[in-house]
Amino acid sequence: MSSSESDFVTPPQENPEKPWEADPQSYDEAYQNEYKIHQFDSDLDSDPTYNNSEGNSSSSPEDSEGNSSSSPKDSEGNSSSSPKDSNDAAAIKPKRRRGLDDTSNEDEEDLALIKPKRRRGLDDTSNEDEEDLALIKPKRRRGLDDTSNEDEEDLALIKPKRRRGLDECGYSLLRDPRHNKGLAFSDKERDAYYLRGLLPPTCMTQELQEKKLMHNIRQYEVPLQRYMAMMDLQERNERLFYKLLIDNFEELLPIVYTPTVGEACQKYGSIFTHPRGLYISLKEKGKILEVLRNWPEKNVQVIVVTDGERILGLGDLGCQGMRIPVGKLSLYTALGGLRPSACLPVTIDVGTNNEQLLKDEFYIGLRQKRSTGQEYANLLREFMCAVKQNYGEKVLIQFEAFGNHNAYELLAKYGRTHLVFNDDIQGTASVVLAGLVAALKFVGGTLAENTFLFLGADEAGTGIAELLALELSKQTKHPLEEARKKIWLMDSKGLIVSSRKESLQHLKKPWAHERESIKELLDAVKAIKPTVLIGSSGVGRTFTKEVIEAMASLNEKPIILALSNPTSQSECTAEEAYRWSQGRAIFASGSPFNPVTYNEKTYIPGQANNAYIFPGFGLGLVMSGALRVHDDMLLAASKALARQVTQENFDKGLIYPPFSNIRKISAHIAANVAAKAHELGLTTGLPQPEDLVESAVSCMYSPVY
Repeated sequence: MSSSESDFVTPPQENPEKPWEADPQSYDEAYQNEYKIHQFDSDLDSDPTYNNSEGNSSSSPEDSEGNSSSSPKDSEGNSSSSPKDSNDAAAIKPKRRRGLDDTSNEDEEDLALIKPKRRRGLDDTSNEDEEDLALIKPKRRRGLDDTSNEDEEDLALIKPKRRRGLDECGYSLLRDPRHNKGLAFSDKERDAYYLRGLLPPTCMTQELQEKKLMHNIRQYEVPLQRYMAMMDLQERNERLFYKLLIDNFEELLPIVYTPTVGEACQKYGSIFTHPRGLYISLKEKGKILEVLRNWPEKNVQVIVVTDGERILGLGDLGCQGMRIPVGKLSLYTALGGLRPSACLPVTIDVGTNNEQLLKDEFYIGLRQKRSTGQEYANLLREFMCAVKQNYGEKVLIQFEAFGNHNAYELLAKYGRTHLVFNDDIQGTASVVLAGLVAALKFVGGTLAENTFLFLGADEAGTGIAELLALELSKQTKHPLEEARKKIWLMDSKGLIVSSRKESLQHLKKPWAHERESIKELLDAVKAIKPTVLIGSSGVGRTFTKEVIEAMASLNEKPIILALSNPTSQSECTAEEAYRWSQGRAIFASGSPFNPVTYNEKTYIPGQANNAYIFPGFGLGLVMSGALRVHDDMLLAASKALARQVTQENFDKGLIYPPFSNIRKISAHIAANVAAKAHELGLTTGLPQPEDLVESAVSCMYSPVY
């Protein structure tokens, strides 16, 4: 247990609304009295004295108004004279019975029970199932660095002190994804949690469940079907979902995230089944704090939020972009070890400019054009303030898939007041810089000896360029403006040069260098002679054969990074990069590609996936209690990732380590980020553990039963 545990642990709370927990002895006595009633009722069944004029048994404890009665009633509903025996019955009968022998109007009683007597809290739905599930909720919050088995302790709390009747918690337990184990419940657990008869008799291990599910998933030929199968599993059995994802990550990453998640977003209106996360639209303006309090988890540590305007390379998908935050947070848990209950996906729905979606009858978002200007800014400001008020200043807010014009503005505006991170800008930049550092470690030379050309000047491209320039500046001790001169950017109108400066967006202006205007990429390659070519344009097949051959003619080992997602939008394929460069290219892409054999040598293309960085980066922020994100933390994360690449990896063509070691990689990244946060004095004063890597590993969520 690390010394920082106290910051995350909430002490146990007594629940005065559960008398069976506060005073089990008196509650058990009441149960024994209730049992006696069954015997008493059976004796009365044959006694005509206790049958009313309607032929109904008087053993029913309630009249039609729900009032307690110990005597039979006449046809007008008035109480008749009570014999001595009925007085005895009244002495031991409860005020009402909901058992099988209750002859009062069952439907009316059930409806009466549904209506809550009072609001017990903003997240209280006051229905019977929620009361059952209340037994499942643990009494205390364990900290992020608690090494005890969270799931076993939680299950120990599920067992009620006594049987409460037909609505016992076993049935609800099977429908609670956090604690459900399906056929893995042992015989002992089935008795303890009232599961007998609710499951087939066989007991499976988690390993056998995992084997069966992987077999089933592999039977699907369509990636979207595999995606839906995984999402369905997440709704049924959370721990098995994460166990499956962790143990088969390289195979399942393209399913649960890029490229399949892009198709899932496009078709989300049609495949929507279970809501996940919070949907905050313009309808909730002025009520966002109340909406946040509707979320049942109070110890939220990471929020991934999107407005759906720029989903991968697919454009504006509006409210259907929710699958991106859901997918990102699944990776936060699987790779970074954050508890699922500490993660909150959010979609800010301000409309969409996608005409196809607006005409789609299954579209799930607001049917209006996208809101902009002050109305948009006010909604985001209310959201940011509400998050800080509800969850505190240490909650990490990750901006995801915002349009260029909003992404930089939000990051600059709230970076000074909140713990915010933009994965499209900062995460992408950090993982690309790591790949470049790793490649140069084996090729030789320094960053300063290279010239960089970007195709794409959006938030991803400019974000990579800015972090690269920062590292160049630190290595050469030159001003940032001087370091930027080694980096050239192209957009849809050609090379960004000083003659275009007046018409450029703010984020592009720092990259407008002195040079003649160049329209075509091939001409730019020949003129600038870059050693590194990076694509973030979102336009597929723009790295043509002529472009790659030109790069190969200029460099012995040209570095070519085709980063656009999904696969259809990649600037080139792995096979094209290796074949057109005669096998000399050092290649990585944003989406996965299969190994390529060229001249009897097999190359394994690397994937510059943000999943290498953001889970460990977020874990480092959370475990250190950081209050702000600093660029030096991003540089620390990049270098930590680059150090994980071995000569063996590079010989296979990889400039990133295999995902099979991703949790270990995330722990090292988290340790370096936490160390930098402590060094910069950006933490809340939590003591720094002696071994940060061990601390990171010890506080990771385990999905094992």
